[in-house]
Amino acid sequence: MKFRQPALLRQRRIHTPLGAVRLARTPRGLAGLWFDGQQHSPDAALWITDDGDTLLREADQQLQDYLAGRRAHFELPLDLSHGTPFQQAVWQALLGIARGQTTRYGALAAQIGLPSASRAVGAAVGRNPLSVIVPCHRVIGADGSLTGYAGGLPRKQQLLSLEGAACAALAEGSFA
Repeated sequence: MKFRQPALLRQRRIHTPLGAVRLARTPRGLAGLWFDGQQHSPDAALWITDDGDTLLREADQQLQDYLAGRRAHFELPLDLSHGTPFQQAVWQALLGIARGQTTRYGALAAQIGLPSASRAVGAAVGRNPLSVIVPCHRVIGADGSLTGYAGGLPRKQQLLSLEGAACAALAEGSFA
């Protein structure tokens, strides 16, 4: 993922129960949450580290509260403008998946008006720049299996378990 003006980005590294995370923001809002080693993480070499940034500190606190079960949803300004229009449509659709619920890639494709685009939807889900906050972990395979998560399937399983999601793969403890 490329950010148009990387020098405008601010970042903060934090530690969570699921591992180390990089948060990033633009002047418009929170633009990134990536776990260390996550697929499709951008190069942050030109980003300014700013541990005192108010939005990044608030995002850190809300994420910690969420992962501890003290918060059910996030209340942060988001900047999802760094994807293609198609990716942005998918990411917006992800925001509509309620905590504790799951959906399938095909259903998400139908929701955005492109029922035959489940593979493209899967690719857009995988490039979601705001893991956890934009809940891509709530998308599962057509057969109910835990497929694809750029942050790693064990994290996906932990997030779904934390949220009380009911799906066959969680009950079986299996991954596709």
